[in-house]
Amino acid sequence: MASRTGRWTRMLAGAGMVVGGLASGSFKGKWMALAGLVPLLAGAFDVCLFGPLVGLPVSGEAIRRKVGLIGEDSLLPHPPMALTERPALLH
Repeated sequence: MASRTGRWTRMLAGAGMVVGGLASGSFKGKWMALAGLVPLLAGAFDVCLFGPLVGLPVSGEAIRRKVGLIGEDSLLPHPPMALTERPALLH
């Protein structure tokens, strides 16, 4: 969930909940739209609220560092780095 794909998935699902909830026009729809803001904003601000449930930090950057996902820090992909410029993992 802390990867680039996971963040986009959360943001798109949250946006779908917001749009669908507001489009329904009902009271329950407004609550659905409000609930959709949680995954939308969590993905946008790089926060993974379920991290502590599995023993990981809340910050997406800290999760990626801990599991070794290097180069997935932004929402848009970067051009590939030269092998000499890539950071090395020290374990």
